Amino acid sequence: MGINENLAFTNASELQALYSSKEISPVEITELFINRIEKLNGQLNVFLECTFDLARKKAVEAEKEIMNGTASGLLHGIPTSIKDMEMTKGIKTTAGSLIFKDRIPEFDSVVSERVKKENAIVLGKTNTPEFGLLGETRNKLGDDCRNPWNTNMTPGGSSGGAAVSLVTGMCSLATGSDGGGSVRVPASFSGVYGIKPTQGRIPRYAGPVSEPISNQHSQGGPMARSVADAALLFQAMAGHDARDISSLREPVPDFIGAAKEGMSNGIKGLRIGWTPDFGFVNVDSEVLDICKKAVNVFTDLGCSVEESDFSIEDPFRHWVTLFSTFAYAMQQDYWPDRSSDMNPYARDLFKHASNSTAVDFTKAVGNVDSIKSALADQFNKFDLLVSPTMPVAPYECGNPPGNIDGYDVDGSWAGLAFTYPINSSGHPAASIPAGLNSDGLPVGLHIIGKFGDERTIIKASAAFEKAKPWNHLRPPVS
Repeated sequence: MGINENLAFTNASELQALYSSKEISPVEITELFINRIEKLNGQLNVFLECTFDLARKKAVEAEKEIMNGTASGLLHGIPTSIKDMEMTKGIKTTAGSLIFKDRIPEFDSVVSERVKKENAIVLGKTNTPEFGLLGETRNKLGDDCRNPWNTNMTPGGSSGGAAVSLVTGMCSLATGSDGGGSVRVPASFSGVYGIKPTQGRIPRYAGPVSEPISNQHSQGGPMARSVADAALLFQAMAGHDARDISSLREPVPDFIGAAKEGMSNGIKGLRIGWTPDFGFVNVDSEVLDICKKAVNVFTDLGCSVEESDFSIEDPFRHWVTLFSTFAYAMQQDYWPDRSSDMNPYARDLFKHASNSTAVDFTKAVGNVDSIKSALADQFNKFDLLVSPTMPVAPYECGNPPGNIDGYDVDGSWAGLAFTYPINSSGHPAASIPAGLNSDGLPVGLHIIGKFGDERTIIKASAAFEKAKPWNHLRPPVS
């Protein structure tokens, strides 16, 4: 009798409990996930690189440690995927780019290093757009990553492969990263949970550099099928590292405990501000209706929910200056000589960055301060600010909505209007599944917290999940 297929959708903590009781082994679970990847990856293009031999070896080690009573590490024996933006020593790391299609790094990023240190079983590297520069998961390395709820649709990006690996039961945990919504967008479009931490909470390290490069907006972030699992991975990923001089030095909060508090309804009395549009976003009516109904769950949980007057001007032109110049600074050795190998969206952003001036950059940093000020006013009144994650439901691959300010990078930036302002400010935010629309496609609710206060986001998310669970929902391709 084979292993129960439903174990592919079991929470990480429950898997570890089953390991401890010797009911199942990491070897069995790893084989289950490998079989599912082999069955589903061809339809969805989730993994750019699979590491099955390494995973099997690690699973055997994990099993021996359990039998010997020496198991250790927060993620011990948990099959995990790593976004292909993260450097992995000895494992191909493409960053979604044809330029790096054969690159095998000699070092790990901080995120990869910590996932390995906590004894996760790494199954492979998940798909991402080139250099993480798009709200879809599309590159020159192969077909688009597909949304398992409807394979004509995008799962979002840039952590699209990570999100799909979770919702289809190809792994238990997934690392993502978020520079303009890249954790929250695919979490919303794919029906999973993801957190963009406070800026600096999870260090970024892409290898030795002669001079530090300012990172204004990009953060690694955990993704999972449950809030508790995301908190577990977050605990493993967070904390200062001297190789990232901008990483936060304060002690890492207890994220795992926050999830437990939320599950026991520890959020009574929280003040929540509901903003349907940030003062400038046009939102699909059905998406808005789903999110409004989801917000009412917090009222049932004993929170106060009030309409927020949060209103800012669209910061896209300022954010895209910071976003594009950071990417350009990281990859400038390949511009323009390798531009023909790049996707059009990457070329457009690099052109934008190379034409930006010091004045443009200074104004963009000034805009960051204005968003921080507007959010500070809100957090004088509220503990959390809540909005839709996306103004639209998942759309057809390569056919995104509109443009912004006449600047069109394949159009997909128009869908990120709720997420990139929060990258600018550096505040933490999560996307939590709010429901399915009339086409059976996921819609996410965006929960934004005070700077440094991921715990309140996690507590509220866990309470919401208990009241409105989603992990039982399965996409047609799963």
